[in-house]
Amino acid sequence: MPSPVSTAPVPAPVRQGPLYRIVRGFLRPLVRLVYRPKITGAEHVPMRGPVILASNHLSFVDSIVIPLASPRPVQFLAKSTYFTGTGFSGWVSRTFFGAIGAVAVERGAGSQAQEALDAGRRILDAGNAFALYPEGTRSLDGRLYRGRTGVAWLALTTGAKVVPVGLIGTEAIQPVGAKLPRVRPVTVRFGEPLDLSRHGQATSGRARRAATDEIMAAIHALSEQELAGVYNETPPQGALAKLADRVVPRERI
Repeated sequence: MPSPVSTAPVPAPVRQGPLYRIVRGFLRPLVRLVYRPKITGAEHVPMRGPVILASNHLSFVDSIVIPLASPRPVQFLAKSTYFTGTGFSGWVSRTFFGAIGAVAVERGAGSQAQEALDAGRRILDAGNAFALYPEGTRSLDGRLYRGRTGVAWLALTTGAKVVPVGLIGTEAIQPVGAKLPRVRPVTVRFGEPLDLSRHGQATSGRARRAATDEIMAAIHALSEQELAGVYNETPPQGALAKLADRVVPRERI
């Protein structure tokens, strides 16, 4: 993960437009009618102030399920390619992802990871709810992977409480390769808010790691997934890349 100390000014907050509220108001009752999701613990989500919804990640539809299940509006990061398409399909993609609260970022390590963290910080500094997946990317085998410490950096930097979220069954709604979603049972479990301030400052790697592990343990208790014990990524190739990864482990949001 990049250095948690940034000297750049924090840009203006990301704001939710009227289209977000319209789409949320329309889709939320429609999805609940069709899928009849089992939602528990929604009362644990603070209705005011900055909060991070930290969830496991099983399917593309997770970023639709969480905002629609949450009792308050929530924003999340999405790949910039969803916003850069051309023609009618590009317009549909930009409009849809903007309407459900997505914020475009370049995903990756280095400066791209810091830009993603800064985008999340803007949302939280504005007093909004922000959803992210500490695993970094979705699990293709259903196991819960090790969390990356970007979530802890955000929590410790902004003072936001973290609400763990356990998703069950979303991988069956739209499996990898499926073009259209299917009607399948889904469960969304919100856990009690976590106050991670006792772990220390965001500048401490040990504090970030301990806070992240606490978050992942709470997610595991909700999702009941098998633990993978490793990061969810392609292992580094070549002796030099493997050595570099051991010396400076890669962290992403």
